[in-house]
Amino acid sequence: MISVLVLPACQRQQGHPDSAEAAPAAAQPAPTASQEESEARAISKDAYIYAFAMLENYNTLYKQVADPKAPEYVGGFGKFRHYSQLYTPDNHDVVTPNNDTPYSWAWLDLRAEPWVVTVPEVAEGRYYVQQWVDLFTYNFAYIGSRATGNEAGSYLIAGPGWRGDKPDGIKAVFPSETALVLTLTRTALNGPNDIANVKKVQAGMTLQPLSSYLKTQAPPAAPQIEFPAYDAGKVHSRDFIGYLNFLLQFTQPTNPEEVDLMQRFEKIGIGPGRPFDATTLSPARLAAIDAGIADAKAAMAEKAKATLSSNGLFGSRAFLKNDYLTRAIAAEKGLYGNSIEEAWYGGYVGNGNKPSTIHFSKDTLPPAKFFWSVTLYTLPDRFLYANDLKRYSIGDRTPELKYDPDGGLTLYVSHVSPGKDKQSNWLPAPAGPYSAVGRVYGPSPAAIEGKWNLPPLQPVQTLTP
Repeated sequence: MISVLVLPACQRQQGHPDSAEAAPAAAQPAPTASQEESEARAISKDAYIYAFAMLENYNTLYKQVADPKAPEYVGGFGKFRHYSQLYTPDNHDVVTPNNDTPYSWAWLDLRAEPWVVTVPEVAEGRYYVQQWVDLFTYNFAYIGSRATGNEAGSYLIAGPGWRGDKPDGIKAVFPSETALVLTLTRTALNGPNDIANVKKVQAGMTLQPLSSYLKTQAPPAAPQIEFPAYDAGKVHSRDFIGYLNFLLQFTQPTNPEEVDLMQRFEKIGIGPGRPFDATTLSPARLAAIDAGIADAKAAMAEKAKATLSSNGLFGSRAFLKNDYLTRAIAAEKGLYGNSIEEAWYGGYVGNGNKPSTIHFSKDTLPPAKFFWSVTLYTLPDRFLYANDLKRYSIGDRTPELKYDPDGGLTLYVSHVSPGKDKQSNWLPAPAGPYSAVGRVYGPSPAAIEGKWNLPPLQPVQTLTP
């Protein structure tokens, strides 16, 4: 977590208590050049960690809203793009995609006015969720089976400048502290024969500006946004400052908890809408910024090693308590992860050349109100693994899944088939490293509180096809 030290009044320099009046404070020597660059390095480290999740978010924003040539383009702001089939290895919208529920994507620009999202009545027993995410990647609102039920309804998504009352017909108002927001909506698909039903649910989801909903005159349009082209090399270098400055324009006013932080960041050129040109900085200042970025990446790598489940990774600002390092690791491990009460995540890292099993006893099956799965990804890109079986995940909804005679369950994870008698429980893996993510939708209190976890991968000596 980034913190700024402020001495309380009792520790600030004062006159001697026996003197008639406080002595004037002694003049402080000006910082040396080395001290300034040391401070710049520390600020750069903290700023990169602070920005990381926002920059990963911008990668998705740029492709989906600003680049019509991108396969992921949704059509601009205020438009849903629905996927009615499950993700495949060809989908690269986001890393570690869920393969249980087809996605619906939409972005809103809330600068001119709020927007209304309307959802249809969804059949009882079908899970769906609209997760609403701000530019910081905080989950600020939920609509769906767990949060609001499966009834039809309209909800208001409002930006930081809106101060109106809840309009008639609106079930709830969800305020965002950023002017640009995203929904990643998931609708459960129960096999290929269920696609028409999913399409019907998706078609019933609509977006409209508040003035359109109220049938009143629209306010003046907000200025057009000039998006800087996303460049992965620049985003993860000293030029991250320029991207962060661009994004900070849409996070105003600054959250009161971050005013001091932003004042500190200003010392290396960070501020809403400020231009950033590395060529105007001295070699010493650039070296300090670069060193700070390297420090940040090292800190993130250490944190990632110790992060083995989703507990505490995803949620609102209040939930994460401004822990920016955790926010960064969450974006790195699984951008747009659900808050823990919506879905629990845990994972494995293995090698497909070393066959393994995942064994649940009858009493330790994943505790899901809705359903659960384990999805496999290639490393290091973290996309779905292409295989002849076209099975990218396995879980309680997998057709013909075979449970053990005692009610437990054994899954097989390997590059080669475990044999025809076990193939229904096989999750194909590449001939090399992989990661596998377990998801529990509607987790039990035991999972939320960390009292339940995935069993470890167990090595298998030989597999006989």
